[in-house]
This record gives sequence, C-alpha cells and structure tokens, in this order.
Amino acid sequence: MPLLLSLQTALARRVQINGRAILTGIHKLPVSGAVPVLRLGLAGDEQADLSVHGGLDKAVYAYPSEHYPFWREARAQAGVTGIDDALPFGSVGENLSLQGVLESDVWVGDVLKFAQCELRVTLPREPCYKFNAAMGFNGAVKAMAQSGFCGFYLAVDQPGTLSAGEFFELVPGPRRLSITESFNAKMFKHMR
Repeated sequence: MPLLLSLQTALARRVQINGRAILTGIHKLPVSGAVPVLRLGLAGDEQADLSVHGGLDKAVYAYPSEHYPFWREARAQAGVTGIDDALPFGSVGENLSLQGVLESDVWVGDVLKFAQCELRVTLPREPCYKFNAAMGFNGAVKAMAQSGFCGFYLAVDQPGTLSAGEFFELVPGPRRLSITESFNAKMFKHMR
C-alpha cells in the first residue's frame, strides 16, 4: 500500500538566482504532526508565482521518493557537493514525499484517499529555472524533462488533515490521460 513518507511546507522568500532576488516557495521543510489540508493547499505553505503554482488544481505537489537517488547522482555528476548532499525530502519542492506511487502509476482524475482527506491528481509538474537553482546545477530542468521524474499536482477534493507515515489508497479515475503522457506532451511542445 502506498505511503506518505514526509510532509513539507515553506513560506515564500527571496533568494538570489542568477544575480536577481527572486521570490520562491520551492525550499520546503518537513513538518510533523497532523497538518491541515485546505482547498488551496497545506496550512503554512505558500507559493510565490500563482500563475504556475498553487490554485485549486495545483494546491498540493506530490513527488515519488523513489527518484531521490537519481537526483543525488545527478548532483554528484554536476559537481554539487556540500552540507546538503543528503538531499532531504522537500528538496524537489514537493509538499508530499510518497513511496509506492510513480508518475507511470497515476492518471489525471485518480484520487489519493487518506483517512482524513482526499486529493485528486490534476497535472504533472513542469520544471522552471527555479528548479535548477534549488538543485544546484543548471541541467536539473533538462534532467527532469528527459527522465520524466516530474511528480504531480493534486486538487483537494475533501479537506482534512495529513500526517507523515500515513498509508493511502490510490483510487482510479477515468484513466483517459496518464501523468507520464501529459508530461511528455508538455515537454515535447516546449522543445519544438
């Protein structure tokens, strides 16, 4: 059964990216205990650019924990070393670090049914320049596009609470468009 390994939130803050002060909420940190899940996301979480993150269809961002070894290796190959080599959950900017559910397992409309709330799969994440900065190397966006390790956004169908360590059920939706198909189509469109 799939598992919610960790929950992360962040307040938007200014960081230096390519010599400019940019507002971002990508630097998520773990939270413990029961976290309220509201229609627009987790309590205590902010998004800086609501044109690309947040809102009803992008209220919560989930990411498969199984991809973390890939990112550790990609960072090592790019020469990124330092105190954050462990790459803790939340480093990809996700609110939910999941185990047992990959992009290839979910379709638009599927529901992650937790004990106290329900979240519906809506869209794959499209990486932006802030992802390069968060990962520490300029090829991170390209690596995400090529690997398909994008994670997915969730709408909050039933508000409630979430806690790390919770198991959940993946309830199939209409199964018309997979997250993998949607992501590949978006990446192909951007590469034209």
